[in-house]
Amino acid sequence: MNINVQDAKTNLSRYLDAVEKGEVFIVCRHNKPIAELRAVSQETVKPRVPRFGLWEGFGVSESFFEPLPDEILKAFNGE
Repeated sequence: MNINVQDAKTNLSRYLDAVEKGEVFIVCRHNKPIAELRAVSQETVKPRVPRFGLWEGFGVSESFFEPLPDEILKAFNGE
């Protein structure tokens, strides 16, 4: 079924309910298809990788926060 962008924005919850039941919608702008609204299989969804620092048991040693040696600072500055 084709739907226009404004209708999709206004009735998104209703369309998502229908998608969960297996329906597929083609979203159109000025009667030209631009996207497909369909259910996604849980097997195809990749798990989200936690951001740095949120892994359980992950830690950073105190030396991580110590100033860098002069030779490394010089290298960063192109000296």
